[in-house]
Amino acid sequence: MADIQNLKHTASQIRRDIVRMVHGCKSGHPGGSLGCADYFTALFFEVMKHQPDPFNMDGQEQDLFFLSNGHISPVYYSALARSGYFPVKELATFRRLNSRLQGHPATHEHLPGIRIASGSLGQGLSVAVGAAQAKKLNKDNKLVWCLTGDGELQEGQIWEAIMYAAHNKCDNLIVTVDFNGRQIDGDLKDIMGITELRSKFEAFGWMVLDMDGGDMEDIIATLNKAIGLAGQGKPIYIVMKTEMGQGVDYMMGSHKWHGIFPNDEQLAQALNQLEETLGDF
Repeated sequence: MADIQNLKHTASQIRRDIVRMVHGCKSGHPGGSLGCADYFTALFFEVMKHQPDPFNMDGQEQDLFFLSNGHISPVYYSALARSGYFPVKELATFRRLNSRLQGHPATHEHLPGIRIASGSLGQGLSVAVGAAQAKKLNKDNKLVWCLTGDGELQEGQIWEAIMYAAHNKCDNLIVTVDFNGRQIDGDLKDIMGITELRSKFEAFGWMVLDMDGGDMEDIIATLNKAIGLAGQGKPIYIVMKTEMGQGVDYMMGSHKWHGIFPNDEQLAQALNQLEETLGDF
């Protein structure tokens, strides 16, 4: 059984890492990263079957994860470091010159845990579908996980991948959409709304679950439920409701913090709201 309190402590530390990383280089995307911290914690520290060390690029006989909305790299890097893929102290190099931790994940830096370059929105799900097919062809019964953004669903390539995955019965694929209702230019509903997600995905031939991305218990239960649905002929989509900037009160409720950094005073405010549990980098 999952140790929910310990997972919550880890999520708090990941949120501290996020705001410190973005503040340190005066660049990055804290809002979506903070909103997805509980999901990444649950996935990397409880649910996903993966091997951090030694890192194997092929990922045979282990679960794979692909971040399609690559701009939320701070939460990804923190989860990778805290789960053992590379030293936690390397988080201090985020977005610095010659760092392996670029603003969007990149493979040419050979950072353990990163299997694709991502952040050109709309592309990551296609790679995840290909990886899922490869596992089936190789008789590998492990799963492929993918995270997309809700604004990213405005990209046409996403829907081609959704249609392709269902047609090819990629039932070893579990995709989550971070549904916070906001994107860089404003509220999703004002830019180009994507209402009725459940009916859309079901019409495309997917099984669909709903999840509260701010409730660790619900995240663990839903991800495990998704695992139980794997192998039944359909890929699985999870609509995860989150709040941009979750955990830092002044960042919540607005799209403003999609891609700006906190100043010194704002950083101090944020850290006062987030418990240090594993030690800062």
